[in-house]
Amino acid sequence: MPRGRYSLHDPHDRTPLAEEHFQCAPGPSGWRYVSRLTAPSGDHLGSVDLALDELGRPIRLELHAASWQVRGAALDGVTWVRTDPTGTHATEGNVRAHAFTGSSPAFLVATARLLRLTPSAPATRVRLVAFTDPVLAPLTVDQSWTLVEREAHATDNGPLTVDAYQVTALDTGEQHTVHLSGDVVLAAPGIELEDLESPPSVLD
Repeated sequence: MPRGRYSLHDPHDRTPLAEEHFQCAPGPSGWRYVSRLTAPSGDHLGSVDLALDELGRPIRLELHAASWQVRGAALDGVTWVRTDPTGTHATEGNVRAHAFTGSSPAFLVATARLLRLTPSAPATRVRLVAFTDPVLAPLTVDQSWTLVEREAHATDNGPLTVDAYQVTALDTGEQHTVHLSGDVVLAAPGIELEDLESPPSVLD
């Protein structure tokens, strides 16, 4: 069960945004990731709880940020309920999309698990609903994912397989690279793995 800490920063000017303390593990029905976020000041910022089924679809998502809350799942595309800080006005959304995304590294692992790309596979298009900081506003985005390289690195615990994905935002053409090993993000724009207490889980 990997457990560790990511640092999140602005990918353009590297301003520190948060630290995300996480743990994740494969289970009998898929994969689960839970985390809590703290500001550089140490204040609590929010939390992430994401569970996937064996096909990589989100069967439960719960996000908390700035007193806002989102609960969602894959249902007729993806469906969610977003609740305001007072709790008096809840809004429901539904989009014909494949899954969710957001600032948490969990969503990069989840998208890779959903797509299950191979190094020889062509680019795959995916539609996601992103919940944007700091108020978890929903935004539908289209991306293209390609697995450009898979390398095995020798470690004290045996070989570590690292996948390099090229992710393209289809509305702007902006491209970036995401490095994953199992269910852990090693590096991505705005994300750095600062601490890992146990090796990544190998996801089938």
